[in-house]
Amino acid sequence: MEHRGACSADDDSGDGAGLMTQIPWKLLKKEMPSINEATTGVGMLFLPNDDALEAQARSIVEEVVGAEGLSLLGWRQVPVAPEVVGRFAKATQPRIWQVLISGKPGQTGDELERQLFIVRKLIERSKTAAMGAAAEDFYVCTLSNRTITYKGMLRSVVVGAFYKDLVNTDYETAFAIYHRRFSTNTTPKWPLAQPMRILGHNGEINTLQGNLNWIASRQNELEHPVWAGREGQLLPLCNAAESDSANLDHVAELLVRTGFEPQESLMLLVPEAFRNHPDLCKEYPEVVDFYEFYEGLQEGWDGPALLVFSDGKRVGARLDRNGLRPARFWRTADDTIYVASEVGVLGDVISNAQNVVAKGRLGPGQTVVADLESGEFAETAAISKAVATKQPYQEWVARSVRRLEDLSPLAYPAEAKMDNATLLRLQAANGMGAEDAQMVVEGMAQAGVEPTYCMGDDIPLAVLSDKPHMLYNYFKQRFAQVTNPPIDPLREGLVMSLEMRLGGRGNLLNPGADTYRQVLLNSPILLESQLEAIAKDSTLGSKTFDTSFKAGSSGSLAAALTKLCSDVEAAVKAGCQCVLLSDRASETSLQPEKVPIPSLLATGAVHHHLIRTGLRSDTSIVVETAQAFSTHHAAMLIGYGAHALCPYLAYETARQWRLSTRTQSLVKSGKVPDISVGDAQKNLKKSLEKGILKILSKMGISLLGCYHGAQIFEAYGLSKEVIDTCFAGSVSRIGGMDLADLQREAESFWAKGFPEKAMSKLEDYGFIQSRAKGEYHANNQTMSKLLHKAIGLGSGSKTDASAYEAYMAHFESAPPHVLRDCLALESRRAPISVDEVEPAADIMKRFCTGGMSLGAISRETHETIALAVNRIGGKSNSGEGGEDPIRWTTLSDADSSGKSATFPYLRGLQNGDTATSKIKQVASGRFGVTPEFLVNADQLEIKIAQGAKPGEGGQLPGKKVSPYIANLRRSKPGVPLISPPPHHDIYSIEDLAQLIHDLHQINPAAKVSVKLVAEAGIGV
Repeated sequence: MEHRGACSADDDSGDGAGLMTQIPWKLLKKEMPSINEATTGVGMLFLPNDDALEAQARSIVEEVVGAEGLSLLGWRQVPVAPEVVGRFAKATQPRIWQVLISGKPGQTGDELERQLFIVRKLIERSKTAAMGAAAEDFYVCTLSNRTITYKGMLRSVVVGAFYKDLVNTDYETAFAIYHRRFSTNTTPKWPLAQPMRILGHNGEINTLQGNLNWIASRQNELEHPVWAGREGQLLPLCNAAESDSANLDHVAELLVRTGFEPQESLMLLVPEAFRNHPDLCKEYPEVVDFYEFYEGLQEGWDGPALLVFSDGKRVGARLDRNGLRPARFWRTADDTIYVASEVGVLGDVISNAQNVVAKGRLGPGQTVVADLESGEFAETAAISKAVATKQPYQEWVARSVRRLEDLSPLAYPAEAKMDNATLLRLQAANGMGAEDAQMVVEGMAQAGVEPTYCMGDDIPLAVLSDKPHMLYNYFKQRFAQVTNPPIDPLREGLVMSLEMRLGGRGNLLNPGADTYRQVLLNSPILLESQLEAIAKDSTLGSKTFDTSFKAGSSGSLAAALTKLCSDVEAAVKAGCQCVLLSDRASETSLQPEKVPIPSLLATGAVHHHLIRTGLRSDTSIVVETAQAFSTHHAAMLIGYGAHALCPYLAYETARQWRLSTRTQSLVKSGKVPDISVGDAQKNLKKSLEKGILKILSKMGISLLGCYHGAQIFEAYGLSKEVIDTCFAGSVSRIGGMDLADLQREAESFWAKGFPEKAMSKLEDYGFIQSRAKGEYHANNQTMSKLLHKAIGLGSGSKTDASAYEAYMAHFESAPPHVLRDCLALESRRAPISVDEVEPAADIMKRFCTGGMSLGAISRETHETIALAVNRIGGKSNSGEGGEDPIRWTTLSDADSSGKSATFPYLRGLQNGDTATSKIKQVASGRFGVTPEFLVNADQLEIKIAQGAKPGEGGQLPGKKVSPYIANLRRSKPGVPLISPPPHHDIYSIEDLAQLIHDLHQINPAAKVSVKLVAEAGIGV
């Protein structure tokens, strides 16, 4: 199993490995013969490697045990072999002890497990209060009457050597869970090795930040009679400093200790795709009501996951709804059950084949469980039926959930709701430019899909721009990498959902028919008629809040946010289950002194205020705004807490576009499809929904309910004040705009709605296309002309040194557009002689070009780049899409004028030239990837991520797929070609290793590189 994990730079300190088993009572009784198995708990503890701190930690344990009225039977030092530990791991190696604790008289079984759980939680609270930073080195691996975990920063091969107990013949257990860790989102530490207390997790929880937010917001409301009012002592439930696996384990453990079966806990935490699932509907339809009921109580923990679990009574495994981790199981004639990420882990596939009596694999959302008490083994259908019939979930759902379609049928107005002059003023006042209106909103209304542009974004970051930007532009979407792959919203439609719920959530630990009353939405994009129905719903107790502040008054935005949060808090405490944040009042009255708060700022502020006050799960947030008209806007509002939004200005823009005389004449001439006003609004809504699905899929998330509040964005250019108030927990590595700055920016936009002369058209900001008076573009016309002149491009021209100086001067005088433009390199060292520097010709041999596919650039350009780079000894990159075999030949027919019959359309050729790309790219579409293509490479590049479109595949429009390109890509002319996101062949680090191995088999001499998109922690 070593290939499933990773090591540190010393190649000896593992990211983590460990075993969970039953408590080895036989071994322990050799040293403590008087212990009673039924009433004793065993703790596995990591203590600080310092005498004073160790004594303090032991004292905390003894004090808590004594205060709880339990008996501490004794301490046992775990025998270890420290010499097998790697150098880096040894630096933080803890002292490892076991503590044996006897419960209160009569405490056994589940009651004893709960008591030990409380003890561990009290120890954790006490150590944090008493030990400060040193508390991190004091960790309780397990404290249980049934299970124990032996783990550490170890490699697979040394777990048994390090823990001498594991090779002791008296160590007996009916099950074992083994885990080898590959640390991806936390630095390896001894406590973060797995298994945890209930789970071993192979995968990645992509929605972690949102999950932590939701847990923090409702943990104070969790209660159940079995805890006898002590729920507060179990908090905090999660810890953002720990790994995704550790936090998921915390929640699963609470559910199990409260009385849920472990398989039931994981079914509600990691639900399968239960809608439109033919096998599920046929074999175990009862479970649909179970999932639908718990969807209203608990958001999913979404991402690729193989979860192996045990509470000591049962041991099992579950796969995520996408099935993005491998899991196979087999049963042998001696009634032993094996579950592993691959079949060959025991090295006995052939020798043991005759003993295998049954085998299978876990599919998406499936579970297997072995009951250690009854000896029974169950698979998904039986498990789902048993769990789903424990309570009358169908009856509960019928009482608890209403559907929005029943409250308000879909209604698309056929007429405009305002005159054109008012619309123009509103659009300008809310940051909508000519490009936004025409290319984005009208484009979506016409075609029903979000618009696509050329690759790349070369305008300045919003914080560096001299133009005002909407708040959304200060954030970038984050995206999946190798270990948590993107998914394909087209191919994976079965597992994806945009459903959301409005209403309070209720108590997860003690559910019933009256736990909640919610409204189910099929989409977060609401029509105006639907919003009206929600606003009037008495069951939800909806209340509308005006989001505006007074212009020109210092600090008024901050004051308005504070008042808004206070008003919402009071309403929620009074029973409001749906908070409507609306800027319509200030928009329709259009008063220059009454400015709408940026809707993202208002949403984030209210969301986080309710989290901090423990009220967030008691209500839902719906945003009615003029400031949302793109898929990025919608995704950000949902990502920062909005359950739904009504983009009423975008709807009005779509209506007036279709009703305009210009559109009507275009329809008559056949240049625009003849769609109704209603269809234009329907297309806009559909485009926003498809775009949201695409954004979810880029992060490998299937359910909007999991993306909701997950904050999967990085902020660039917002101050700590803004982040802490409205976007707490978001990644923000630089400072920037404070609330006063954002107030000025909001006011500058609003002022555009009050021009001195009547408006006839919207301002073109030039954010997408370069405009003379618009936003600065790094790739601008002046730069292109200067570059062409400097390199002598054009008939009869020659290179010009002064033109190159002008080209460089253009760059030096250009405004900064990325953060590195703000970086100046200073050195106090004296310059060295140029004679000590490598010759330019040697340096150029290390030059590589970026991967640009044939089709993205022309055949002539692609081959010219390759010829030029090959001449200087560097490497050009084929991009995806294969390569013409003619390019692998060495040119021998060039004449004195630089022409050749081999490449008749190129000039300046020389004999000995070759147009091959030394780096050949292997993308997920595998277009043109043949053995012949691979063996003609010096280097093979696996493209995991698209540089310009992270998380998306490469896309070549059909009109660019000529017969020549179609032949190279083994496809048909005129058919669009999209490389799917890489999970179709690479959805874990192991699959990437496998592909590297396979490529080396075809071309042993080639180097293999991996193209990722750099972000913090990756590519650095």
